[in-house]
Amino acid sequence: MTFLNNNTETRAWSRRRTCAMWWRCAWLAAAALILSGCDMLDMYDQPKYRTFEACDFFADGSSARPVVPGSIARGQLREDEAFFTGRRDGQLIDELPPGNDLELGEALLERGQQRFDIFCSNCHGQAGYGDGMIVQRGFRRPPSFHTDRLRNVPLGHFFDVMTSGFGAMPTYNLQVDPRDRWAIAAYVRALQLSQNARLDDVPVDDRHLLEEQP
Repeated sequence: MTFLNNNTETRAWSRRRTCAMWWRCAWLAAAALILSGCDMLDMYDQPKYRTFEACDFFADGSSARPVVPGSIARGQLREDEAFFTGRRDGQLIDELPPGNDLELGEALLERGQQRFDIFCSNCHGQAGYGDGMIVQRGFRRPPSFHTDRLRNVPLGHFFDVMTSGFGAMPTYNLQVDPRDRWAIAAYVRALQLSQNARLDDVPVDDRHLLEEQP
């Protein structure tokens, strides 16, 4: 009996000791979390400069540092001068730049029409005569695409104007990506042809379709 009682007391003492150890571990874990939370709060509230905030560390007093000369942002390497400027060796080009998925065809012209109707027709009108809705409401009228001057300019002229702006027209460099600017330029040429086409421009095999019209 004495032996059994001793075993019972030993097991009870062991359970109490184990429980105490678990409590110590729990308190240590809680303390560690609290301390780590303080470190995380310090990281959240660390000293920093907000956008355009003044700084007395640099000689120019600005916390924002200038871009290192010659640096190029990722994805902004524009080696193809013709595609990104509409020029080659400084001169306006009169054709779609090769490559860059710019094949003249129905798909490109449909894309150009869609982009033109969204970004250009409010001023230039859907047919390109410069009679868009905001012009009818008092905005400065742009020139018609169907004047001799604009019918004879190189194709790159339209791309350059969309890229850099011209007169009262602002740049659309940010709103319209380069490929869509070329699609619009191609569609402008299609508009010019549609309003100034001659019978000689129609393939011989298709002229009978026009002659049959009343």
